[in-house]
Amino acid sequence: MGKPRSMKALEELGRVRLSEHFFMREMLYSEIANFHGIPNMPDDPDLAVAAGKRLCEELLEPLHATFGHVTIRSAFRSVAVNSYGHERRKRGYNCGETTWNHARHVWDRRDADGCMGATACIVIPWFIPRYEAGTPWQALAWWIHDHLPYSDMAFFARNAAFNLRWCEKPARRIESFAPPRGCLTKPGMANHGGDHSSAYPGFPALRRH
Repeated sequence: MGKPRSMKALEELGRVRLSEHFFMREMLYSEIANFHGIPNMPDDPDLAVAAGKRLCEELLEPLHATFGHVTIRSAFRSVAVNSYGHERRKRGYNCGETTWNHARHVWDRRDADGCMGATACIVIPWFIPRYEAGTPWQALAWWIHDHLPYSDMAFFARNAAFNLRWCEKPARRIESFAPPRGCLTKPGMANHGGDHSSAYPGFPALRRH
């Protein structure tokens, strides 16, 4: 599958089913691309689709089965879109450096270790009222840490949205831009292993479709 060169080819890419509940079309949406008229299309659709399928099948589908609907806020970014956003990060565009984002938001590039990966920024509506009532974002972070083969997570304050990454070489690291900011856990920290269920009382058991 080559880079889309026509509207028909882009439609076909959007129809690619990444998993039971997720399609490529929703992963291509970008406010930066739409507002500034920058095409948000992969140069290597086969790699982007392969990485996206692993993200959806291994992480997003279990979240969907357990918590219900999963909202995609931002997922795939082309090199052009990410670079434009990074150049304007001081204006609030919030895109990390493009090479760093390879195998993260830039699904159609492998990272420095040659690994395939994909990130989506998501919101779990089930969690929003609990978060607004005082349940900390760490509860959701620890639930995912204990149940799913994620690589990286980074949480944000609004609606407890978070970046969720799958990678062939998982880092198993959780960061936050919501208070308290910083690293919640990573390999080598005393809190990394073991059972964290006391941090998420009342959360459902893991389900799969």
